[in-house]
Amino acid sequence: MKKLENRVALVTGASRGIGAAIAERLAEEGAHVAINYTSQRSLEKAEMLKEQIENRFNVRAMVVKANVGIKKEVDHMIDEVEQTLGNVDILVNNAGIAPFESFMKLTEETWDTTYQTNVKSIFLTSQRVAKKMIEKRYGKIINITSTASLLVTSPVIPHYISSKAAASHLTKALAIELGKYNININAVGPSTVATDMCQEYLEDPSILEKEIQANPMKRLGTEKQIADAVVFLASEEAMQINGHLLMVDGGLTVKAAQPEDHLEQERELLL
Repeated sequence: MKKLENRVALVTGASRGIGAAIAERLAEEGAHVAINYTSQRSLEKAEMLKEQIENRFNVRAMVVKANVGIKKEVDHMIDEVEQTLGNVDILVNNAGIAPFESFMKLTEETWDTTYQTNVKSIFLTSQRVAKKMIEKRYGKIINITSTASLLVTSPVIPHYISSKAAASHLTKALAIELGKYNININAVGPSTVATDMCQEYLEDPSILEKEIQANPMKRLGTEKQIADAVVFLASEEAMQINGHLLMVDGGLTVKAAQPEDHLEQERELLL
């Protein structure tokens, strides 16, 4: 029997990158999957992923549009998921943004949009699905955070770094409040992964090499590695894991900073 047979999973920001890999792995383990996307330009990718999942894994899948930082859209999204697939057993809060702006150039709009996407979305989606999870006395909520939850990973994204730290602490707070209802709430913290979100940043060969050399394992992480960690936390094997931040970072966050690390070398971006 597959690990997540007949569970219903909702993955936010799932049309591409880490979110798409998570949706695919959950389906591979038998879960029916709702693929959240935000904009019309993401619809085609979301539809292709849905078709791929249904054809490969013999599960049900659906696409559902919502800006997960807006309550009305979150409520409508989850209504659709419940009507089509059933109550959500597994929620993966993957949606996130990381616009590069140094502190002195940072706009209020960028700050607010970053927190709306990276933190408020977790509050809105988790609160809504938790209602049914409490009734069932079962649920898994997994938040995708970052190494930035623990470290200042770059001097030009203070809004992103602080939002991911907030997401990590929100994970812990919810784990304490909802654990008594048999709801496990954990987070996965990736280091740099070569996704669409990082494409422009990693196109510079020197930046790519700096990222690789800064990591103790001398490589970037992969989308599948993040998805594998999510599957573990969503499975029965992780029933006693609650309020934990699982770092999938090659040891980056336990490594003392060195002068040649990317943090030092990126300071030129502040100029």
